[in-house]
Amino acid sequence: MGLFDGVNAAASGLTAQRLRMDVASANTANADSTRGTLVDGEWEPYRRKMVTMSSSDSGFSSHLQKAMGSGGSPQAGTGTEVTGIVEDESPFKQVYNPEHPDAGEDGYVDMPNVDPLKEMVNMMGASRSYQANITSMNASKNMMLKALEIGRGQ
Repeated sequence: MGLFDGVNAAASGLTAQRLRMDVASANTANADSTRGTLVDGEWEPYRRKMVTMSSSDSGFSSHLQKAMGSGGSPQAGTGTEVTGIVEDESPFKQVYNPEHPDAGEDGYVDMPNVDPLKEMVNMMGASRSYQANITSMNASKNMMLKALEIGRGQ
């Protein structure tokens, strides 16, 4: 395990959680946008987006094989990787508002499939994960500083 592996893993987590917060805030900002994308000449409401993430390392089985083959401990994980941003395919909300310029002949308007409560929960979860990664990075930094002090003989 290298000296900066812990810091690198925490940094990748910080980057991933920052993107998660950005996407949640974009979803919240577009919660009332009835004209999100132009599809076949007609406007479609904004569709909620979600961040997908995975571990950057190659999984448990590779760690187990390394540990069994070398007799030592497996290499530490390398952090978090954003695998993509996907759109939520749940149906749009139907709201009766015949005065709205995007209302259909029946008076209903298709509204985005964004739930502000879900977005707030996602934002809070991403914020807590971000804080946890900062705590991890600070712990790694403090361990490196203590190692330097030991090396100086103080």
